Amino acid sequence: MKASIVAAAAVLLSLAACGGKGDDALGDNAADAAEAKADQLDAMADTASGAEEDALEARADVTREVGEAREEAIDDSDVNADAMSNAQKEAIVKGQ
Repeated sequence: MKASIVAAAAVLLSLAACGGKGDDALGDNAADAAEAKADQLDAMADTASGAEEDALEARADVTREVGEAREEAIDDSDVNADAMSNAQKEAIVKGQ
């Protein structure tokens, strides 16, 4: 009996270490969306100058960092994306 409990606990721990059953694609989508927005800001910065250029580049950097943080948070939360509607997925990707 004790051996089966220990074996079951070992299996559960190994599954937890694998990252669970969540879909990392949702986190990837969030990072990709932030990257696309940051690329737009960089393109705008290319046509600007001075303080406006610096501000746009800084916003692009922050946007990328927020996207990476959102991706990590989504992945860490181990969300079951298959059980979500497209609207729910989109809200998570956009950080709403």
